[in-house]
Amino acid sequence: MVNETTVTEFILLGLSSQPAVQFSLFGLFLVIYFVTLIGNIFILLVISLDKRLHNPMYFFLFNLSVVDIGYTTSTVPKMLLNYLSQEKTISLAGCFTQMYFFISFGGIECLLLGVMAYDRYAAICHPLHYNVLMRPKVCASLAATAWILGLSNSGVHSGLMSHLSFCRDNVIQHFFCDIPPLFQLSCSDTQVNQIVTFVVGGSVIMGPFLVILVSYVYIVVAILMIRTKEGRLKAFSTCASHLTVVNIYYGTIIFTYIRPNSSYSQEQDRILPVFYGILTPMLNPIIYSLRNKDVQKVFKKVMQGK
Repeated sequence: MVNETTVTEFILLGLSSQPAVQFSLFGLFLVIYFVTLIGNIFILLVISLDKRLHNPMYFFLFNLSVVDIGYTTSTVPKMLLNYLSQEKTISLAGCFTQMYFFISFGGIECLLLGVMAYDRYAAICHPLHYNVLMRPKVCASLAATAWILGLSNSGVHSGLMSHLSFCRDNVIQHFFCDIPPLFQLSCSDTQVNQIVTFVVGGSVIMGPFLVILVSYVYIVVAILMIRTKEGRLKAFSTCASHLTVVNIYYGTIIFTYIRPNSSYSQEQDRILPVFYGILTPMLNPIIYSLRNKDVQKVFKKVMQGK
């Protein structure tokens, strides 16, 4: 009879098992991690220091930066440590904890992107009622809802995962503990978990995505009704940064979680989380800074010491 309690730790192989490649990856992801931290802390400071940025759009961007810091911190430090260590192990409890925070921040990011799309819809389609639709109490409620739903969604997945038995291979061909590879390593029936992942997790991903699609349909119609070219460009420029982030983020996260577990390959699909879990948090502050004149003005003001 197989002992179903034999696995007490997992081995995270990372993105490569070749020492020379691991050294290069360590340098690359160390730079990415520091750029992510510096960029998002910069956004937090700029929004906090300038009262002109104390409005709904930047309030949600502030929350997004907090999430992005947590998102990368849930995986990258452990990955960097593994590249420097001969033992690339993580305890069962540590694995579930890492998965909980990664899924939490990922879910919150999805929900915040949906809320930010609604904010742009309210600003462009209902400018006269914008201050009422997005008053401080409403903004705080929307942000709190995103955090609560994101944390609760992850709690459901982590709770169900903790009831599975792991008695086979303990080698994860990935750089962190994620749902699909853990399903493949479990010696329990994962059908219920897979259904919950598809339904509950899928709702957290696809719900905001549908809100984004509907919001931008109305936004595009409203922009096309603006008579002047300058007016259309100005209206679209307020959405360009958000659209760029949505395309990068959703393009990979949907492919990872909204599909059957049988089609998942640890070796082939382990690169996808790099895009939505590491590169997107790094690119967010860069995109919002480069394409945002308000942030650029505050940055110049700070650099000039005014």
